[in-house]
Amino acid sequence: MELQKLDRYAKGLIKEAGRKIRQSFSSELAIESKADANDLVTNIDKEIEQFFIRHIRNDYQGHLILGEEGFGDRLTKLDGYVWMLDPIDGTMNFIHQQRNFAISLGIYKDGIGILGYIYDVIHDELYSAQKGHGAYLNDEPIPVLESTTISQAIIGLNASWVVPNRHIENEGLIRLVKDVRGIRSYGSAALELAYVATGRIDAYMSMRLSPWDIAGGVVIAQEVGAVATNLNGQPLKFLEQDTFLVARKSLHDSLLNDYITLK
Repeated sequence: MELQKLDRYAKGLIKEAGRKIRQSFSSELAIESKADANDLVTNIDKEIEQFFIRHIRNDYQGHLILGEEGFGDRLTKLDGYVWMLDPIDGTMNFIHQQRNFAISLGIYKDGIGILGYIYDVIHDELYSAQKGHGAYLNDEPIPVLESTTISQAIIGLNASWVVPNRHIENEGLIRLVKDVRGIRSYGSAALELAYVATGRIDAYMSMRLSPWDIAGGVVIAQEVGAVATNLNGQPLKFLEQDTFLVARKSLHDSLLNDYITLK
């Protein structure tokens, strides 16, 4: 399959989906909770996922879809072409702020990320990458990341992990907060990955992310030299939830070894 053609097709779908999302701002949202009361979904999340699936099924028969809202396929392996989609990553921000959310899409072939996209709908910023061909922001190359130190770093970290919790030893994260230049939390894993890739922040970590949250962003981040693993330093799996760390290469091992201890 011609990768350039698939890339153009995916970008066209993403931009059209972005227009649909912007048009939805004038209509009333239907908001539901999932298993967690703060894990929200709207009618727009569902409509956008169905929009992607309808077109992919029609134009790329045989491709599989792993979508957050459950309208795609149920997968036990990643053979062939798999589209991993979060139609609105940062739904709480979408509902409350109408900003700080993104469309996240990764296209994988036999478990390897070959195309990655993050679309900041409000700022019309499309981050994209083809494996082995660099990463781009609105078709302008994103430079390879340079080295930095912990003391100069800005880290993406949700404050809920710095207080006592059942997932991670919070004392290490308290030390991290004191040692770094700054901490940020944007409420969208996709955007935080895009910000690592562009050097706006230097690392991002989370205790619990799904494949569609990170599939597109990992392809982009790796093309500029970032390292992405789980919090045990192991390769990422894209069929289940896991912990997550993406960072500049100069920071990754230090974060794992000096600050992160899972319970």
